[in-house]
Amino acid sequence: MRILVICGAGASSTFVALRMRRTISERGLTIAVAAASETELPDALDGIDALLVGPHLAGRFPEIRAQAAELGVGCALLPDTIFTARDGSEALDAALAAAA
Repeated sequence: MRILVICGAGASSTFVALRMRRTISERGLTIAVAAASETELPDALDGIDALLVGPHLAGRFPEIRAQAAELGVGCALLPDTIFTARDGSEALDAALAAAA
């Protein structure tokens, strides 16, 4: 499984992806997580199973979700609290649900 986390510039999504990798390791799963900025999205969607969208992109979420759906990629909008979460459980669970 491959997960992509996007935000405006790619910095916040990098922190979420790092926490997710730790949680994935703790759960003994084999999942790849990458982070990107919104501008990288069109090229980054290829081969992705789940797309997680930072909460500050909520206004653009319908458009991003439609773009992902065209390629069969599950998509979820992350909650406002995601950048302060102590681990990657919430984000990982959102990705697993989006990919299902």
